[in-house]
Amino acid sequence: MTQKNKIEWSLERLMYASRWLLAPVYFGMSLALLALCVKFFQELYHFFPLVLKVDESQLILKLLTLIDLTLIASLVIIVMFSGYENFVSQMDLVEDTEKLDWLGKHDYGALKIKVSTSIVAISAIHLLKIFMNVQTTDDDKIMWYVLIHLTFVISALFMAYLDKLTKH
Repeated sequence: MTQKNKIEWSLERLMYASRWLLAPVYFGMSLALLALCVKFFQELYHFFPLVLKVDESQLILKLLTLIDLTLIASLVIIVMFSGYENFVSQMDLVEDTEKLDWLGKHDYGALKIKVSTSIVAISAIHLLKIFMNVQTTDDDKIMWYVLIHLTFVISALFMAYLDKLTKH
């Protein structure tokens, strides 16, 4: 092996090994998941004593907040596991361990689609919250919220279309 080939081989090995720098990032996402879990139960704790006192629209708004937190937590799980499997290492799970059906099946394109559709769903929940309290929001702000949501929808559709084109 020539000197140039040794340097090239060493650089390639180093670059390939650097993917492990992502492992602590994915572990950090599990800490973010823990924070979301704490926030979810905090919201639930504050809500339960008031459940018989609030009107229907307030109940729906609080439930939308809980759904929103759940969607974000699910998105963190998808990104954490799929990202780790795609960019760091495959998970070596023992045979008798329960395995998620989608684990190992999401490539980077599918991950982008899942993230973008989750963002659309989260944005839709926020927009629904705003519409349920429409009397407290300025018209120009509502217009901006709708435009931002439509931007998310269009970009998600565009990403899905591009993903479909690249798979053919």
